[in-house]
Amino acid sequence: MAKEHTSSGPHTDPAGGWGSARAVGSILVREHRLMHGTKVLMHQNKPDGFMCVSCSWAKPAHPHPFEFCENGAKATAWDITSKQVPASFFDSHTCTELESWSDHELEAIGRLTVPMRWNAATDKYVEIGWQQAFEEIGALLRGRDPDSAVFYTSGRASLETSYMYALFARMYGTNNLPDSSNMCHESTSVGLPKTIGVPVGTVTLEDFEHTDCMLFFGHNTGTNAPRMLHPLQDARKRGVPIVTFNPLREPGLVGFTNPQSPVEMLTGKETQISTQYLQLKLGGDTAALAGLCKWLIEADDAARLDGTEPVLDHAFIAEHTHGFEAFAQAMRQTTWTDIERESGLSRAQLAEAAATYARAKAAMLLYGMGLTQHRNGVQSVQMVTNLLLLRGNIGKPGAGVCPIRGHSNVQGQRTVGITEKPEHVPADKLRELYDFDPPAKKGMNTVEACEAILDGRVTAFIGLGGNFARATPDHYRMEPAWRRLDLTVGITTRLNRSHLLHGKQAYLLPCLSRIEVDRQASGEQAVSMEDSTGCFHGSRGIHEPARGKLLSEPAIVAGIAKATLPPNPGVDWDRWVGDYSLVRDAIEATYPKIFQDFNRRMWNPGGFHRPLGAAQRKWETETGKANFVVPETLSADPDMPERGGDVIRLMTTRGDNQFNTTVYALDDRFRGVHGTRKVLMMNADDMARLGLREGDTVVASTVANDGFKREVDGLAVHPYNIPAGCAWSYYPECNPLIPLWHHARESKVPAAKSVPITVRKEA
Repeated sequence: MAKEHTSSGPHTDPAGGWGSARAVGSILVREHRLMHGTKVLMHQNKPDGFMCVSCSWAKPAHPHPFEFCENGAKATAWDITSKQVPASFFDSHTCTELESWSDHELEAIGRLTVPMRWNAATDKYVEIGWQQAFEEIGALLRGRDPDSAVFYTSGRASLETSYMYALFARMYGTNNLPDSSNMCHESTSVGLPKTIGVPVGTVTLEDFEHTDCMLFFGHNTGTNAPRMLHPLQDARKRGVPIVTFNPLREPGLVGFTNPQSPVEMLTGKETQISTQYLQLKLGGDTAALAGLCKWLIEADDAARLDGTEPVLDHAFIAEHTHGFEAFAQAMRQTTWTDIERESGLSRAQLAEAAATYARAKAAMLLYGMGLTQHRNGVQSVQMVTNLLLLRGNIGKPGAGVCPIRGHSNVQGQRTVGITEKPEHVPADKLRELYDFDPPAKKGMNTVEACEAILDGRVTAFIGLGGNFARATPDHYRMEPAWRRLDLTVGITTRLNRSHLLHGKQAYLLPCLSRIEVDRQASGEQAVSMEDSTGCFHGSRGIHEPARGKLLSEPAIVAGIAKATLPPNPGVDWDRWVGDYSLVRDAIEATYPKIFQDFNRRMWNPGGFHRPLGAAQRKWETETGKANFVVPETLSADPDMPERGGDVIRLMTTRGDNQFNTTVYALDDRFRGVHGTRKVLMMNADDMARLGLREGDTVVASTVANDGFKREVDGLAVHPYNIPAGCAWSYYPECNPLIPLWHHARESKVPAAKSVPITVRKEA
């Protein structure tokens, strides 16, 4: 294992350009797929190709010649790598030894190729036959209290697999179906239905062509959804202003050189993306949004007195909204002093942004986890809709709310039943189709599953993808509890830390990637997924599968289900595995309003859009209208210790060479970090105040009076352009600092963007 080293410095180059091109070439070379990988990438996000296995940004009807981004190319190279892990690898490595490897080193060894079971006597994984694995897992699940088992999903599984998996869990008898959305955008899924009646965004790709203004909150587009930079660049060339609110100056939202433009690549020309960039404090989003709303309302009050053109859309507010007067009065009474203190922005800065928004006939608000991963993340989401409603910016071309989802099908999984909330599942349809009574008891979300693992109520964990033990907070409490589980099952393509922190009986079940050709009884299969704009697409693998004994995700889910459940004449698991179109027929029968004519429409260029009442100004809320919500406080994290003193607010974030817990390399060129992820980036004045110098090695400790010690050591501290009192470091390396109880109210999303810490030099 290579010794880590670090260097850091400001990054001044735009996103894209030669840096992106070199990064794509580099990973294709590392995975020994330069020529073949280039051919595969030409089919990525194309109407007749495969959906990217990385982010969930939309797949256009008229794609670019190279419809992939740097991170999407890295994810593809990761899946089609020539590096493979035979069973013999574990002859030389115990799980205990492998625990000392970094996340990057574990996944970098390549694709798993055979099903395996952990041997307690040797502490090694050993090969096992597929049928034996299914029978043993089924036997361990049968006779167990269904609510003692958790069925987790990451965001990559197809709609077909997700539907089968959710049905299996409910026929088994539980709604314990947490997923990665619980850790990122659950604040959206909770906040939006109360305000506009839908759990997802209302913006489509077409809206980018008609918008007059965009406001971004808490998203690193250049790393987490780089293909979005193309419509942003097009909008900027039309003169559309883009106002960004982010504690960090992310290069992707500063400037962009289009790698698909020969002129830009040759000349180095770049497009300025943000016309105003506001570096607010961590957790300052609610206050900033309140400042924008207050300015608009007071400007409208003044216009009414002067007899000039109104600032607000009063006709829309009267016809389509509820609660405006209470909200407007609350904003009038909110002081600029409080707004400036909580946001870290000046009144003048917010007034400039509000005036930009007020001049637009159609505006959209886009946001990421910088908004949702706070104690009051749900409230922040509702403040987004408050701002949009003031000027009627929902339900017309070029306007709307756009939550930027992460994993490539995390939104779609929810649509077809991956949810712990039984009220979101069509129980009557399931009862009619499959002749069983779906469980009515609420299941566990991610935080609740962790709590139940800690206190022993959960004893079995099935993971459909992902790296749950690494992605969740409070590692030093969770890891010992994870080992006490009776059963852990990982359906996966690569080895990760969750597979090493295993239960008393543990299985690794290697699956095909979405990029690979999936041959079943009826021929080559296709799958489907939903992008973050609510469009459904088909996806067809083109790469020959890795050598070994891989099964498809649907085949693995069906194998476990058949070994666990009594026969049900309404569910022919084998026929479903043999022909995925039959699964899509079942999805259509269960959700007819959403998936009408599913098998045909999934191949429409650009996909087909789910029906969203809010996009047509039909509000499926308790009031029958869109609801203004008065914020309880301006603070996104009201239980944080007071700013100042020794307490720093820490945000965890992903890096350039990373997607969620998968780390492709240790460099992060956008942040100027090389050869390590063990860094803590702070405001220079805070470093001076605390007596720290660049390169000092420090220990970060969580400020929490709950009796548990939470520390991460070995962090090299560096100055960075971030507001005073704030700092950032990498996810998941700093997840041990996040208390399990430090989550968003209502949604229980871990509040990873504002963790109170103190910093001291290592002895």
